Amino acid sequence: MLRKTLENLPLTKPYLAVTAIAVLIFLPTWIRLAEAWLEFEQVLAHGLATAVIFLGLLLIHPPSHVERPSTPKPYHLAGAVLLVATTLIWGLLELVRIDTLAYLLLPVGLIATAWAMLGLARTLAFLPYVFLLSLSLPIWADLVPALVDLASIVVGTWVGWFGMTALIEGNSITLPYGRLLIADGCSGIRYFAIAILLAMMTSILNDYRWRDWLITLLAAITLGLIANWVRITVLVVVAYETDMQSEMLSDHETMGWVVFGAFILPALYFSPVRRRITKPIVPAENGINYKKGIAAIAIAAILGPVALLFAQSTASVKPEWELNLPDFRQVQAGKLPLPITIPSGLNEQVWRSGNTWISLAQSQKKSTTEKLVPYLPQLFDTSVWHIEEQLEPGLKVYRNILTRDKVLVAQWYKVGSRKIWSYRNAKLLQIPAALAGETRFALVTIQTFCGTKDCTDSLTKVQTTASSVDSQN
Repeated sequence: MLRKTLENLPLTKPYLAVTAIAVLIFLPTWIRLAEAWLEFEQVLAHGLATAVIFLGLLLIHPPSHVERPSTPKPYHLAGAVLLVATTLIWGLLELVRIDTLAYLLLPVGLIATAWAMLGLARTLAFLPYVFLLSLSLPIWADLVPALVDLASIVVGTWVGWFGMTALIEGNSITLPYGRLLIADGCSGIRYFAIAILLAMMTSILNDYRWRDWLITLLAAITLGLIANWVRITVLVVVAYETDMQSEMLSDHETMGWVVFGAFILPALYFSPVRRRITKPIVPAENGINYKKGIAAIAIAAILGPVALLFAQSTASVKPEWELNLPDFRQVQAGKLPLPITIPSGLNEQVWRSGNTWISLAQSQKKSTTEKLVPYLPQLFDTSVWHIEEQLEPGLKVYRNILTRDKVLVAQWYKVGSRKIWSYRNAKLLQIPAALAGETRFALVTIQTFCGTKDCTDSLTKVQTTASSVDSQN
């Protein structure tokens, strides 16, 4: 292995140099990413290992590309333009600390750096390695809700095929002797991520073409999902047959990996194996056009950090938003029909009038290291409260699966002077708000109990209250 690594080192140097340069240009985001790897959270436990695998593959199996006389010169103006544009956008995202988008720009910056220094042909050969490294980004948590919903639908259908007596409501499966919940831990995100990682490694080591690469990736995704669905179904069957008494229900980690291995190992064994016939040819200067390529890198390095350094907001602290509604009186925070989880960084105030509650949770950005829109966890307990109906944007009917109570909820976000219904869109509004010098953020929630039949009578009350609150902010 060492001998092979030393033989490949001249072929690997251009790509290692490109990686090192890209890390230096986008260093603040890479540092935060490394810190996330070291936390070894469930959705990113594979992050550090993926980065190590990326470097290992570069050393023992560098990108395969044979230079031809007709190949364009290594430097391309398009790559330099892409690198500069990527750096400017990254600087803006770092300014407002939109971490998810900043992380997603890291592989884009790596590709742009390779294009500027090595040319388009070698960058295309480098793409599978960059895609593999992208698996280490902390974006997996965003997939968990969708995977939970998908698992709930599939497992619920399979349970029906078995003819078991079960009440299936969303991600809740109620059996005669208890209730099982398909929570975030049952999303199968670990199997999903590991299956994709193994598919990427297989594709790179076998030098698959794009068609084979896509087929391998789709097969791995399918097997990872099916393995998780089988695992959950087995747990439901065991719970049903043992009257919820089996120890497997509380400790099923090993069983999950056994099921995953039963699906993925045969796929790896029977996957086509190809040996590299031609060795990559190293052109002059190790594939890097130093004069023009480094000129593009220098421009990007100056523009990105400099833009980040000098584009700091000069906004001043502003007074908090206040509500003055004659029919409402202030009550203890947290006393809502449908409890919501408010982060400690937000100052919450609650008002009540009859069967209607108003919650105003707000914060203010006071330093350049703080986020204008803070991180908000899952606001409602999805194991108890399910969305029964969405009447319009920001207006939903929630039902308690235990008590059958229904609560009509109106909720929106204030980012500076702008109002938005979606949390994701609120994160994007940080950019114009920061450039305009705005520092205030608020989460506004209005709740009221529905009638015994429907929420028609409560709808007018909530809409009127929402208009009154909005006019004061």
